[in-house]
Amino acid sequence: MKGNEFTDTWELDSLLKGSGELTELIAQTKVGIAECLERVETLDLSNAQGNEEPVASILRDIGCIQNALSQMSSFVTCLLAENPGNQTGTSLQGSISSVKADFSSLVKKLQHQLSELDSATWNLLLQTESVRDYRFILSEWRTDADAALSNKEEALISDLMVDGYHAWNDLYRSILNNLRVYIEMDGVEKTFSIGQAVNLRSHPNPAIRKNAFIALENLWTGQQETMARILNHITGFRLQVDRKRGASSSLEQPLKDNRMSEKTLQSMWRVVERHKPAFVDYLDHKAQSAGNDQMPSYDFWAPLAEKDITLDYRQGAEFILQQFRNFGPELEQFIRNAFEKGWVEAADRPGKSAVAFCAGFPLSGESRVFLTFDGSITTLLTLAHELGHAFHNHALKDVAPLNRRYSMSTAETASTFAEMIMLDAAIEQTDDSDEKLMLLDEKIKRSVMNFMNLHSRFLFEERLYEARKQGMVSADHLNRMMEDALNEAYAGSMSHLPVHSWISMPHFYITSSPFYNFPYTFGYLFAVSIYAKAKEQGADFEKNYLALLRDTGSMTVEDLAMKHLGEDITQESFWEKGMALCLKDVEEFIQLSSRSLVGQ
Repeated sequence: MKGNEFTDTWELDSLLKGSGELTELIAQTKVGIAECLERVETLDLSNAQGNEEPVASILRDIGCIQNALSQMSSFVTCLLAENPGNQTGTSLQGSISSVKADFSSLVKKLQHQLSELDSATWNLLLQTESVRDYRFILSEWRTDADAALSNKEEALISDLMVDGYHAWNDLYRSILNNLRVYIEMDGVEKTFSIGQAVNLRSHPNPAIRKNAFIALENLWTGQQETMARILNHITGFRLQVDRKRGASSSLEQPLKDNRMSEKTLQSMWRVVERHKPAFVDYLDHKAQSAGNDQMPSYDFWAPLAEKDITLDYRQGAEFILQQFRNFGPELEQFIRNAFEKGWVEAADRPGKSAVAFCAGFPLSGESRVFLTFDGSITTLLTLAHELGHAFHNHALKDVAPLNRRYSMSTAETASTFAEMIMLDAAIEQTDDSDEKLMLLDEKIKRSVMNFMNLHSRFLFEERLYEARKQGMVSADHLNRMMEDALNEAYAGSMSHLPVHSWISMPHFYITSSPFYNFPYTFGYLFAVSIYAKAKEQGADFEKNYLALLRDTGSMTVEDLAMKHLGEDITQESFWEKGMALCLKDVEEFIQLSSRSLVGQ
């Protein structure tokens, strides 16, 4: 590809050449799982010193299987995202789910074997040279194996999840991807995919923003009974499994998945709640500047002026590269490679999935990024966000496969950090006060999303689990719960609340990750603190940043922060440092925008 001719359509053939090659990989993986299971079942762990190499060999093979599963899952996800009606992709997705269940049974069998070792033999095994690198993940597995259920019961749950639990998420995505929204623009009714309709939230015309909001709310109203049943069944399944496993709360597993202590989580939320008044001031200031008493939710993403920054895809790519170049050479070169080799699907066309994502392909050492790019600063930041995920995958490419599985919280750190680099550099470089205001506004919007919107999702999901314990929760009740959570999280500063957010937010339906909300807030504030360190250290920080990313799959978040930042994140003082930078943005925005209004 010549020079800066970046295509906005991705290339998938280099990953897997169609469904035939994918079907072959599925078959090979099934055979690999069966062979590995046989070795696990005949493994004698009575003498750690004599069996460390067979254990290490099994761990390496499990890592290879894990990579193959990621490769095939990502490929089908990409196929269905670019064409949700792809029947072959839907069929292959079901086959992959079955293989994943077999893999889960294999891992649980090994966990069970490890849990039966006495402490002395276990400690001796962890100290052997060939197994030492897997100590963290093995310790996690041993802890998981100590749960209340037997290996046989856990295997049964994994099997039932395929056509039960995970199937509800598949149904939700299928419905969402095939919905169309009809919105009046310039006197003509036009058809949009969900993703395109959502992007209209940042349209410069306030009537179009409002029309899009109303059209989406009406659409969700028509879908709410079906979606309520799906959400009830997903939540009910989780509650039943948690109860059988003896979980103390619905947060126990999400915290374990995020390798985070509850003390860390609660410290973070306390700091967030303490400083909400500043963000209420920001929302009130913007609303009053526009002649409103409160900020209507459909105006939240509105540009500050009628003329917003708009870029075509090539310009957007160059803008991102310019900012990443200032951070470090490896990040800039990686992102350039992604653009030039067609790793990004960004075309603004109907029929695509509504959800932006980054898919990792560990067997190929590549990633693919998906979104609908409309030229706005909002979707430009979404592109940077997803490329941050891709860089995280790049940082881990030489790490042992079993040590690459990072938690949701640290995944969002890398993506948020990429946004931070781009926004902060752009703010510092501009001499145009209007442009600076616009960029500051976009930056603060991310604080509001993480400190208020994500908090509303957390509150809603906590209450959903409590309500579901009493029985099925009606769609009307879900609407009221969502409205209450939004009012509380935004401290009453928002009007025209999107009470159907429990439908439009796919995070509530992701069956692999319950409570996929607080990891975003964690990742955001964590990234702000990392960025502050980067500014202190300058160009040399890229090496430290890469080292931190490489450790995300083999440490708790507390140990990660202590090793690479020298910080105790269980203490509110850590979160206050990051929050101080966010509050400074609000103060600067209000001062600058007040001066601009006076000068008009």
